[in-house]
Amino acid sequence: MNKQLKGVFPVLITPMNEDFSVNYDGMKENVKHYLEQKVSGIVIVGSTGEFVSLDDEEKMKIVEMVGSMVKDTDTQLLVGISDERTDKALKFAAHAEEHHADGLLLINSYYGGPTMDEIYHQFKDVNDQVSTPVMIYNNPFTSGIDIELDTLVKMDEQLGNVSYIKESSGDIRKLRDVARSTDLTIFCGSDDLALESFLHGATGWVSVAGNIAPNSASKMLEHVEAGNYNEAKDIYKDLLPLCEFLENSGKFVQIVKKAMDLKGLHGGPSRKPRLGLSDEEVKQLKAHMEKLD
Repeated sequence: MNKQLKGVFPVLITPMNEDFSVNYDGMKENVKHYLEQKVSGIVIVGSTGEFVSLDDEEKMKIVEMVGSMVKDTDTQLLVGISDERTDKALKFAAHAEEHHADGLLLINSYYGGPTMDEIYHQFKDVNDQVSTPVMIYNNPFTSGIDIELDTLVKMDEQLGNVSYIKESSGDIRKLRDVARSTDLTIFCGSDDLALESFLHGATGWVSVAGNIAPNSASKMLEHVEAGNYNEAKDIYKDLLPLCEFLENSGKFVQIVKKAMDLKGLHGGPSRKPRLGLSDEEVKQLKAHMEKLD
């Protein structure tokens, strides 16, 4: 039986060596760190993991390695399977299922400018060939398309394995309407709307900030679930500046990588064309980190 995905899921970076090769040993140590923190789940080969900069073999090796580490734990594994080609997304989906994925994260075509009908059929093709729950990744900032509510309703009603959504439009009204109009389980995908998303029905958070402050992020959700809204607001007050820094910088991958290095874990450089942080950005990051758990 599939686990119910809920809670805070840090979306992990892919650590790299100075020659831009994947640091697999560093990835193991990073994953071990989050397992020791007992996070609800982790996401691999997602946007923060630079999936568009990895080749197929690298993605698969990461999935195999992390899947073997997570399989006998209470931490859930959400695996990114996105690709412009549906046949490759299907290949990644089958591979992830073989290696202990609890969920599959899929964004619509992010370059091809698909119609709503094409988006529906992209998800239908995956739905029809998997048994693992699929999470829709709605992110108009990276894909150029905001999936229309009617299309989300259609997927919810007709595609049994498509049962989650990572809502990253940055519009709380969109999340509210998805919650009112569908039975999709909602994960917040906009770090700077985390608390607002929880209050409007999100039960999970695919969190960039959760890499840096997993305990703060988890405690905030726990307070919301317990009805301790003032305590949740107090945590959010300290967490929100980091979330805004991540969302507005255009360098969320590089920020998390630098934070991992500062924490004594493994980040390293990002593959070009991404460039590293300026001295001022590092200074800002350190200031945000000092306030958080």
